[in-house]
Amino acid sequence: MTATPLRAGLVGYGFAGQTFHAPVLSAVPGLVLAAVASSQPHKVLADWPGVDVVPNVAALVARSDIDLVVVATPNAQHFPVARAVLEAGKHVVVDKPFTLDVAEARALELLAKRNDRVLAVYQNRRFDADFLTLKDLLASGELGRPVYLESHFDRFRPEVKVRWREQAVPGAGLWVDLGAHLVDQTVQLFGRPDTLQLDTAVLRDGAVVEDYFHAVLRYERGPHAPLRVVLHSTTLAAHAAPRYIVHGTRGSYVKHGTDTQEDALRAGQRPPAEGWGVDPLDGELTLVGSDGAFTKRSVSTRAGNYVDYYAAVRDAILGHGPNPLPPEQAVALMELLDIGRQSALEGRAIATGCP
Repeated sequence: MTATPLRAGLVGYGFAGQTFHAPVLSAVPGLVLAAVASSQPHKVLADWPGVDVVPNVAALVARSDIDLVVVATPNAQHFPVARAVLEAGKHVVVDKPFTLDVAEARALELLAKRNDRVLAVYQNRRFDADFLTLKDLLASGELGRPVYLESHFDRFRPEVKVRWREQAVPGAGLWVDLGAHLVDQTVQLFGRPDTLQLDTAVLRDGAVVEDYFHAVLRYERGPHAPLRVVLHSTTLAAHAAPRYIVHGTRGSYVKHGTDTQEDALRAGQRPPAEGWGVDPLDGELTLVGSDGAFTKRSVSTRAGNYVDYYAAVRDAILGHGPNPLPPEQAVALMELLDIGRQSALEGRAIATGCP
């Protein structure tokens, strides 16, 4: 820890900046939200009256008192804004998806290394309560060798909103939005798959970008083979499927519900509120004994905490710990997202070693 807090600047005060970044980073000891680049100063100051508001990125990166810049712009602006931040000698956090494609991702990775700056991508759902619990359960070995994982992120949002995420613009659509989370979680659990096959669709009335995807990741080699992973998301699920279904050689695990932190942030709560990140829904574990008898028990869901991400960013900048999501991981994830888009266009499974 340092006696002088690191000062952060935020680019963009739309949904991501207002809901996920400003309140979460402000909860980290030793990290202060000092300035926001936004065209809506009244909106920023209503939430953060002591914060400076500047009109654009250039004004923000020109400030010598800013150590870290968080990029929470529409996805198409991630690359040019992050490049400007790195060129100005600042550390940077980029909201997911990292960039529009892997070529942009690699360019930022090289620039960060050349300028010796911390470049991290905001994959907050590595810190979801249910995902952390699933990691612990798999590490315990109780399920035996996992052979099948189904990971759902289903919502019921039948009305198409007037916002860039749902318009036919670069970086829109559900695959790079929620798919970025589900693929990243899968890679954290099992590593890079051997093949990826993606199906996408536009299902809602009036929608113009995909609002449904179904991906199959195959593991045919290595310590987890044979393994199948299904990643699924839709905006038309009035009755959502379980968040996770896992089958292993010794049993199964099923978890309903999603992490509570997003809903809390949407409601205006700020960490560390009492009970922050606590998921009241237990998972159900079914095990098969050596005698063939089935036993069931509840698995308590451990608390999640998005604040841990920004605490790790702080430590990485200070040289006290590793980058929580270094650019090489972000590049690898963009490769898989690009492969998914290619798969959806061609209607076939694609080997991930040959994007």
